[in-house]
Amino acid sequence: MQDQKNQLKDRGICVVIPVYNNEKSIRDVVMRSLAQCDDVIVVNDGSTDTTGEILRSIDHITIVEYPDHRNKGKGHALRCGFRKAMELGFQYAITLDGDGQHYPEDIHRFLEANTEHPGSIIVGKRKDLQNASRSKGSSFANKFANFWFMVQTLTKLDDTQSGYRLYPLHKLYGLSLISARYEAELELLVLPRWHGVKIFTTEVNVYYPPQEERVSHFRPAADFTRISVLNTILCILAIVYALPLAILRGIWRLFRKN
Repeated sequence: MQDQKNQLKDRGICVVIPVYNNEKSIRDVVMRSLAQCDDVIVVNDGSTDTTGEILRSIDHITIVEYPDHRNKGKGHALRCGFRKAMELGFQYAITLDGDGQHYPEDIHRFLEANTEHPGSIIVGKRKDLQNASRSKGSSFANKFANFWFMVQTLTKLDDTQSGYRLYPLHKLYGLSLISARYEAELELLVLPRWHGVKIFTTEVNVYYPPQEERVSHFRPAADFTRISVLNTILCILAIVYALPLAILRGIWRLFRKN
């Protein structure tokens, strides 16, 4: 395991965990992440339970908290985590959720994929997702996002809603424009893809606890409304911005060859 930790450090890879009110799972997630990687950044997104106290009792992690301690959404938490990672000199960040659905033991899969595809975004494709015990809203949201991602980028991706990812930090274009909440993870794929950043997948395990034990901050009506508005904007930008950009990039490549 020390060899893996050394490889992660050599490649400038850290772990970023956004968390909001996950007091039952966050210690286990953080400790398992530390077993895989020495550099763990946890962003406390205004938790109102004992999450903050639990984090402050764990050694050897970097904690990011807001001065006003207000919940600002996953997109904002990720943005803060990425900025802290860049301040600390990291080149890549592996993101995983604090609710226990992601297995930190799969971090090695992202290391392997990053070694094979440096400078690319790596998305953790959740195994056997079609047979997992998920809500209808969650299942629809994934299919919905997959479809619009393909329309906006002409790139097929089977699991655009997976939050288990590796990002090349200096290729996150438009980081200051990223949405504050749930829909931000779509932007974090679309904007870099428009700028030529390649996206690959690696299979990861996923754990869905029994329905009565789940802690979900997904609000179907509000979140679907925001996603729909975002997709409308992205489709317009795909025509007026991304398409001309792709054409110019193609012309530039031809020019360089000649």
